[in-house]
This record gives sequence, structure tokens and C-alpha cells, in this order.
Amino acid sequence: DEELARQLVELGYRGSGEVLKREEFEMRKAAAEAARIAKKSQKKILASAGKDLKDNFLIALAEREEANRSGRMASIIFIRDYNSHGQEISGYIDYSHRLKVEQFEGYFSGKKKLLPRSTDLSFYNWDTQNCTCNSSPFYQVATDNASGLLFKNKRDRKTVHVDPKVSPGDNTTRNIIETDLYVQVVIYDHTTRRKS
Repeated sequence: DEELARQLVELGYRGSGEVLKREEFEMRKAAAEAARIAKKSQKKILASAGKDLKDNFLIALAEREEANRSGRMASIIFIRDYNSHGQEISGYIDYSHRLKVEQFEGYFSGKKKLLPRSTDLSFYNWDTQNCTCNSSPFYQVATDNASGLLFKNKRDRKTVHVDPKVSPGDNTTRNIIETDLYVQVVIYDHTTRRKS
């Protein structure tokens, strides 16, 4: 009899762990379910939320933020500009990776400027001739290709071509962004398809 077995366990017979009365068990179960539902319904607040964005580049980043955070898109940002020493720098930034490892509120509020670093997918300082290439959790960098620099998405294994003379590749679009903040900005949006 199931009810008799419950009563025996409640009285402490053959129990090795904590013994709960039926009411206590139901209360804990309801609390755990409520916590699970609250966590599921809680949305992550985007760094761009509530910001008054005036520049085309910041607006473009805000439009892509949620998709890059969720993994539906993996954008690569090419930026050419000047660093704090007045040296011209350029590079390709993995937007999804930067969103995971860095706080973006400063960029969206205008307090900081998004610039390529030597730890990004690629970085080049035109004055010092310093050049680096690094793979990220989302992209593998291919520098030994005859058609130039390529980025291979690690999720769907599709290649992003950054050469403006050729197609950017499957599921990828190239967007030139007109901005007053930087010398040149191009965003490559790669839509990742999940394997079923």
C-alpha cells in the first residue's frame, strides 16, 4: 500500500536521509517549481537597453546584441581607426565573444570606444607593423589561404570571406556602416544554423 509506505517513511523507518512530512515536501516542491519558473522567465537585460543611441554604428551593434548573445548570429566587426597614441589600427572583432567577456554599457553610453586589440581575431597597427591573429571560441582564423584572410565558424563550419571583391559566404551578409565615430566600419553577420 503506497499510503502505508509513506507513513512508515514519515515515522523514520528505513530512512537514511532527512525525513519530511507530506506538507513539508509539498511546500519545498512548490518553492522549487516557483524558483525554476522565475529563473526561466527572467530575461537578461541587454547592455544597449534604454540608451539613447545616435550613431549608426552603435545602433547597428544594439540591433545585433540579442542575436549574438543568444547564439543565433555570430557577427564579425571590422574597425579601422586611430588609437590613443594617434596610430592607425585595424582589426576584426568577434562580437559574440567580446559580449561574453566584456561589459558593453560603456560603449553604448559613449564613455568608451570599441577598438580592435591584439587579442581579437586579427589586429594590425599600421605604424608599428604589429600584426596578430587569434582564434576565438566562435571562429577559427585561416591566414594561409590563397584568397586571403578567412574566418571559419566553429558551430556550422561555414567560412566567412572578408575580401570585399568576393561573396562573404553562405549565411553571411556584409554591411558597410557609415559612422562619425570611426574611419571605417564593416559588419559581417553570420547566421548560424543549428545542426539537427
